[in-house]
Amino acid sequence: MMNLPLNQFKAWMQERRKPVPLGTWMMTHSAQVSEAMGFAGFDFLVLDMEHVPVDSADAVTIMRALEGTPTKGGQIVVRLPWNDPIIVKRLLDGGATTLMFPFIQNADEARSAVASTRYPLDGNGGTRGCAAVHRASRYGAIPNYLKTANDSVCTIMQIETPEALANIPAIAAVEGVDAVFIGPGDLSANMGYLGNIANEDVRHALKTGVDAVHAAGKPCGIVLGNPEMVRWAIELGYDFVAIGSDMSMLLARAKEQIAAVRGEKQQQAAGGVY
Repeated sequence: MMNLPLNQFKAWMQERRKPVPLGTWMMTHSAQVSEAMGFAGFDFLVLDMEHVPVDSADAVTIMRALEGTPTKGGQIVVRLPWNDPIIVKRLLDGGATTLMFPFIQNADEARSAVASTRYPLDGNGGTRGCAAVHRASRYGAIPNYLKTANDSVCTIMQIETPEALANIPAIAAVEGVDAVFIGPGDLSANMGYLGNIANEDVRHALKTGVDAVHAAGKPCGIVLGNPEMVRWAIELGYDFVAIGSDMSMLLARAKEQIAAVRGEKQQQAAGGVY
């Protein structure tokens, strides 16, 4: 009997794996680039549907391309465009197992997010709709899929405002929340420091956030734009970190080559870009 593959990312969150898992953001809307990044050596990849025109069909194509790489299946995090149960249902049926919900402001929104990833079972409040044959169940080849799928899903709540930062204890305490992710770009913007992640007030907030998540007993993640900032986050105790994106790395390499030919010096933004 075929069983569900291991959700490696969820296992890492449960064990607080060391060294800290390192990933990057997928922003190119390209299955081929994603496949190439799957061979680059990252522990996980984040497929962004919030700021990239990726729909459910695109996401399945990209996930399928990554299946043949070392970074596959249970190491793909899908960042949703919104906390929308219809989108969640389609992505889970399409084979996604780890979902990041953007702009979660409070515990009620976190509960709604978790419920959308769960089949109704034993009074758990799940609201995920049932279908018998789809990619996630290997088109029906996993006969116990409906009874085991809930345990394979990993949910990450993204914190992006000072209000959400203050609500971390309640958000992280929601049953079914596996991890919390602090988005430094939107958090800095909503603090009045648009584009200035390196600001001292923002740095303090990022430390306050990870400490609050840990106090609630959950792992915490972040994305930053350059190695110095990523190392700083790891020193603060972040449990999974992403550096830049496929797009930012492509552009950085192109600019580096141009600058080398022209004898120009490359400038790096203080907070990095991703």
